[in-house]
Amino acid sequence: MPLVSVIMPVYNGEQFLAEAIESILTQTFADFEFIIVDDGSEDGSVPIIQDRAKRDRRIRFLQHKANMGIGAACNTGAAAASGEYITRMDCDDISLPTRLEKQTRFLQTNPDIGAVGTCGWMVHQDLTKYYHRNQPSHHALIVLDMFHDYAFINASVMIRREFLQAVGGYEPSWRRAADSELQFRLIWQTQIKFANLKEDLYLYRRVASQQRSERKAVEWRGNWQLRERMLHILWNEAPSSALKRMQDLLLGKGLNWAQRRATKQDLKRLIESLIAHKWVDAEDRPLLLATMDRRLEQASPRLWQQFCHWRRHRFPRLFPDTFQRYL
Repeated sequence: MPLVSVIMPVYNGEQFLAEAIESILTQTFADFEFIIVDDGSEDGSVPIIQDRAKRDRRIRFLQHKANMGIGAACNTGAAAASGEYITRMDCDDISLPTRLEKQTRFLQTNPDIGAVGTCGWMVHQDLTKYYHRNQPSHHALIVLDMFHDYAFINASVMIRREFLQAVGGYEPSWRRAADSELQFRLIWQTQIKFANLKEDLYLYRRVASQQRSERKAVEWRGNWQLRERMLHILWNEAPSSALKRMQDLLLGKGLNWAQRRATKQDLKRLIESLIAHKWVDAEDRPLLLATMDRRLEQASPRLWQQFCHWRRHRFPRLFPDTFQRYL
């Protein structure tokens, strides 16, 4: 049996499909099966998949008669998978050559980690880079990002098979935020430990502007609903004002003094709740609080940012004995 199962859901992906398939077939790691699930495509995707499957026995081709959504397609692939580790691949993206090798090695040498993603680049259709996705590597920071940012490049995540089975796979009704919904259930139901490799191993291709805006709107609604559900579990309530402030922080909107103070209270409450529910370790509290302060500083007026920068660099030199006690 192969060690890794790569699942690629495909829906009307003919434009970049061959390139995406080739990026998996040319990986430096060879012990994998490649399960491609066509989710009711109406373009020329199926002949492309069939042609590649004839030429490479690692490809297994499965097909839905009608479009059922990415969650259902991933579940079809996972049900057929035999690998110890399961990962995804989007049909218009590129996995860089050492991606599978490095993720597999990481999981083999870090048995406490249940799933690992990578860093990478968002790219234009011609693969020119335009935005770097520098994902957090530490579990606690990844969980914090689940509430006001994108914690993973979703299709880059490789997960241990037993964790995926423990939560029953993907939720088919989540047609756009299916990966984020799965990550939420994993942390809630299994207390999994996450990680991201600090290497750029994935290229996430930008789609046409109209499709992108429509997809983005659906993703925003889905992620809002997920964060609302998560806060309900942690706080027994999900104030829309707190969700809005976290969203504004994600979008980089400037905060006035009152908004900054309220957002800081939200994040402190969130951090303490994550620790109380054992989603993160108590020893990570200083890291989370420092990250919170840095992000709030970045959303503060420019003059306050300059003062914080001056204070951070000048005070340790002026009062070294005092600051040494807190290092």
